Amino acid sequence: MSPSMLIVGLDPALVDDAPSSRAAFPEIDAEAVRAGVAAGRARLKELGFTVDLCLLDYGRTAEVVYRAALSGKDYDIVVIGAGIRLDPVLTPLFEVLVDLTHELAPGAKLCFNVSPSTTVEAVQRWWPEHRPLV
Repeated sequence: MSPSMLIVGLDPALVDDAPSSRAAFPEIDAEAVRAGVAAGRARLKELGFTVDLCLLDYGRTAEVVYRAALSGKDYDIVVIGAGIRLDPVLTPLFEVLVDLTHELAPGAKLCFNVSPSTTVEAVQRWWPEHRPLV
């Protein structure tokens, strides 16, 4: 069976309008996030992973949405995106996500990328058997 993965991150539609995201990642806009997420998901699927995506807002409904995503399926891997982890304003949200992951998916490996384009690399640190043979 394919390893199952949940990638959780900020909804790209919100990135351009959020002052904290613009300050934390001035070189990244919504389109760059969308493109990076799509490319990463496609590559992970090629490598044999089952990939789900959970997009969050800046906290108003994030906990409810994330709880629902984790409750709906058992995940082997949870990737919490850099947009949540590396924006100092979102540290409380990041803590909530880690705590919920421990509560609802205690067997899942946590992976952390540094941008949408490094998600595959982050996952391969925990699942080296899914590295390309080249």
